Amino acid sequence: MIIIARFMLLALLFSFLANTSQMVFAKGSDEVQEACKVTRYQNLCIHSLSQFSNTSGRSPSKWARASVSVTIEEVKNVQTYLQKLNRNMSMRGRNRIALSDCIESFADAIDELHKSLGVLRNLSKSIFSTQMGNLNTWISAALTSEDTCIDGFEGQSEIQIKLLRNRVRNVSCITSNALALVNKLATTGIGSITDP
Repeated sequence: MIIIARFMLLALLFSFLANTSQMVFAKGSDEVQEACKVTRYQNLCIHSLSQFSNTSGRSPSKWARASVSVTIEEVKNVQTYLQKLNRNMSMRGRNRIALSDCIESFADAIDELHKSLGVLRNLSKSIFSTQMGNLNTWISAALTSEDTCIDGFEGQSEIQIKLLRNRVRNVSCITSNALALVNKLATTGIGSITDP
């Protein structure tokens, strides 16, 4: 009898915990979905930013900062992949030159994104519009650098090139989403940066 009572109590506790965690997840899920509505690649946005739901809430500045942080990590991952391909010496001729250009383009993209993150960490009401203009310029430049990477491999159909293109396109989509969230911050205006 005592064992059955303990089992029932334990079952009720697990049921309560499961329902509570579902409510917290649903709330966070709603917030990331709301934030990602302005992006072109919404499913990718939700997937890449869902971890920030509890900390970003409904703050456009926090979502913009989170998206640029995620973009930097993804760009670094692709850059590491490109450098590994370069070290392996698996590409020859035109593809090898394109790979070198691609690595350089990704280094430029990382620089632009780091500058962007620095601004997002230090938003100021007095120079908000200038900061938003700089962010738009830098993130757009990072996106252009990523897109330029693929251009050098045009017409190539090898599996390795297809994999490279897929990784670069994916990171370009993530960067595009970051740009959309920064633009949302710009349109939301100065009031959105009063969040701690």
